[in-house]
This record gives sequence, C-alpha cells and structure tokens, in this order.
Amino acid sequence: MHPTTLEEKIGQMLVVGFHGYEAPDYLLQWLAEGRIGGVILFGRNIQNPQQVAKLTQAFHQASKYPLLICIDQEGGTVARLRDGFTESPGAMALGVADSESLAEDISEMLATELRALGINWNLAPVVDITHDISNPSVGTRSLGRDKTRVAKLAAAEVRGFQKAHVAASAKHFPGLGNTPVDTHLALAVIDGSMDYLWEHDLVPFRAVVNEGTATVMVSHVKFTELDPEYPATLSPRVIQDLLRREIGFTGVACTDCMEMKAIADHYGSGESAVLAALAGVDLILFSHSFTDQHPLSVEVYYSLLDAAQSGRLPMARINEAVERVMALKEKYAISEKPQLEVICKPEHLALAHQAARAGVVLVKSEPDIFPLRDGAKIGVVEFASIIDSEIMEQGGLSGFVHLLHQHAPHIPKVSLHPMDYRPEDLSRARDLAAQSDVLVLATRNAHLIPKQLEVACELLALSKRVILIALRNPYDVEVLSESGTILCTCGDSKPSLAAGVEALLGLFVAKAKRWR
Repeated sequence: MHPTTLEEKIGQMLVVGFHGYEAPDYLLQWLAEGRIGGVILFGRNIQNPQQVAKLTQAFHQASKYPLLICIDQEGGTVARLRDGFTESPGAMALGVADSESLAEDISEMLATELRALGINWNLAPVVDITHDISNPSVGTRSLGRDKTRVAKLAAAEVRGFQKAHVAASAKHFPGLGNTPVDTHLALAVIDGSMDYLWEHDLVPFRAVVNEGTATVMVSHVKFTELDPEYPATLSPRVIQDLLRREIGFTGVACTDCMEMKAIADHYGSGESAVLAALAGVDLILFSHSFTDQHPLSVEVYYSLLDAAQSGRLPMARINEAVERVMALKEKYAISEKPQLEVICKPEHLALAHQAARAGVVLVKSEPDIFPLRDGAKIGVVEFASIIDSEIMEQGGLSGFVHLLHQHAPHIPKVSLHPMDYRPEDLSRARDLAAQSDVLVLATRNAHLIPKQLEVACELLALSKRVILIALRNPYDVEVLSESGTILCTCGDSKPSLAAGVEALLGLFVAKAKRWR
C-alpha cells in the first residue's frame, strides 16, 4: 500500500524527532494518518532496551505505512545507545585497525542490536576524510586521512549494516572533512576545486554508492565551486547532478537536521524544506522542535503542501521522492517483535573489545616506564569528558580514571572537570605532576581546546617522566610531542577507554600503527 493523497505524500518525506521516553499521542496520530514518514531517536529518548523496544513497537503499530526509525549509532563519540547496550569503538579506531572484516563485523553487530530494538535505519557510516585536524565536526568520527583506506572501510561498514537488514546512510555528502566550522553552529563554506573534490572527498562516496548504500545524507556545507548560492542540502547541482547523474546514486537522499544553524539561520524552516525538496532530497529531517505545540511543525508541513498545490514543487518531484522512500521502507520494514536477547551478547562485547584494542596506537615509548611497573611513584591526571560531568559533580570518577581505579586503586588520580578547571583540582594536579616519578596525562582534544593545552603543557613541564594518552583525537600528539611515551586510543567510548587502561598496564601489547 502506497500513499495516494498529496497530504500523505508530503508526510512521507518528513522524519521527525520528539522529547521523552514514551511515544507522544500527537506523533502516534500523525503516523496513523500517514503524515510522517519516519522518526529519529536521540539519547533523550533512551533509557534501557526494554523501554526502547516498547517505544519503537508503539510507533510501528501506529503507522499507516511501513515506518523508518533512525538513529545515529556510529560507534565511539556519536552513539545514542550506551549504558545497557553494546558500545563499540568509533570510526578512527577502525581506521587505525585497518581491517575490512573487523569494520564489517562491528557494523553488523551494531545493526543486529538496532534491528532487535525495532530500529531499521542507521545514520552511519561517516565517510568524511579528515583534512583539517582543527575541524570540530569530524575528529574521531572519521576513518582517517587516507582516501583509499576510508573508502574500503566505509564500504565494509555499509556491508555490515545492511547485511543485518538495517539501512545505512553514508554522510556527509560531498564531504565535511575540510570545514573550519561546525555546521550545527554556522554555515561552512569550502572554496576547493572540483578536481580536488573528485580526487579526494568523493572517492569514499563513490565506493559506498558502488557498495549499494541505501541512503546518502547531504551536508549543510556550501561548496562554492559546485554552487556559489546554496549549501549542498539545498543545491540541485550537488544532489541531482553530482550525486545522481555523475556518481550514479539511485537510493534515498536525506538531509542532516534542518534545525542546525547552518540552515535555520539563513533560510528558515519552511522555505528550507521546500528548497531541499526542489534540490532533489527525498527525506527531510527535523530532529528537535517538530511537535504539535511548535509553530515549526505547521510551517514546514504547510510550506511543502502550499508549494505543491501552487505548482512550485512539481508533483513529479514529490512522486519520485515518495517512490524511493517507499521502496526503502519495504526493503527494511520491521514486522518481527523485538529480540532483546541479542543485546549485549557476550560475543558482541568481545568483538567490541577486540576492535578497541586494535584501535590503540603506540606512537613512541620508553620501555623502562611503559607499561607501568610496580615500584614507581605514579600519578594520573585526566581531562574528563563532558559526559562525565554529572557523575563528577556527585563525587564519582571520570571514565578513564574510573576504569584504571578498578585495576589499580592505589594510584593517586585527579580528574579535571570539562567545563571548569576548579582551582583545588588544578592544585592537586600540579602537586601530583611534580611529586610523581611518572605522570600519566590523559587528554581529550587538547589541540582544539586552548585552556586544556595550556594546563597540559604546564603539567608536562612540572613532570619528571610523562606517559601521554590521547583519549580522543590522536592529534594531541602533535602539540604535546615532547612526552616520552605516547599512546592513542583513537576514541573514548567505554571499550576504547578500557583498551587504553589495558595497554597502560601491559595486559596486551600496544603496537605502532599508521594513524595520520
């Protein structure tokens, strides 16, 4: 059964988010009326596997048409399912491991758990090549700097997701890795040549298209050589010409969230939705404010409807989009009940552990202090993650320090709060650096955070010997290179933090690998 009315067809082009752990009545009604094509889940919607399964079942049962339920479960830094689910290392760790079979297996494992929960569309993999290490949007979400490696591993991820019957979404076309700003906050502009784009950023996208990725997510970045007027999301030149005609993609093209400032601040919600549809997008995402109480909901829906009724948005374009969307839904439709027994299966946890260890890089070492040995006076300072804030405020330990404490409770440790380096914590960190024979200094993107880099350099100067552990981007190595021993985990998911602790303690042998 396919939608027949214009109202339903417009609805099938929209994917929306919501707030809370239960299905809102208004959203269930819209689904029953065929006025929404998909739902996106965020951490704000997640409690535990049982709750997620109940939530997705409610959506699937209410929907008049087969439903897409999507999520950003990239692994690593961007993962909406964490506690109670199998966490995996992120893309950069998989890039360092440089194993197609491992990338495929990890992706199949993630997708198996997603489908068991009633989720049939994963907004992954990230296919962006890292060009600019100061890029705030990509970092450990990228498979790396080498276009050939990124291409083969991204294709392997697509295979893994879709082998487990979850649609993949290669993002962020035609490449986000060379942007100087975060598109959540502002419109990024790239002035590079088309030759460079074809020779670099488009290489992985061509690989995933050839692999059969079900969807491609288009970025909110303006590529002036392609289209001096519109960002990619709103550009017919990018979507219809480059993606469709030149690269040959025949699947579903979707937007990133249209509430990001790169779009919202420049075009407005209703007009941007119309422009995206005109440009060739099939699914338009509004992740946060699309509710029965919010004027954005009315503006977006009726802007599309008015554009169709006036003839500005051709019926042929709408039918083309809906045909692609319905084909995607039918291919990945979920009719089975949730299968929660597959969540956190021992083999899933073991695979994540294996991948995390494979993603650890030993850049250089001083064998007399690494791995850690009994007898030395050791201190540990960690620059904590933002997700550690709440537990730290309650007196708990931050992620890396917490895991190390389980193995070595006798080692003194200091966690520096991510939002505010409290004077008393800084004083303890300085004392620990000065008094220890070996300081373990665990950083998180010090190359991007001037205050963190300043404090890290101060602690380095106070220390006799230092083991630097870059817990997120490995590029901290380039600004703290005077450390005698340097280890990179290439991400700070729980498996990657655990692998970092295990390498530090000599529970496995960390090796030198190509990470740049």
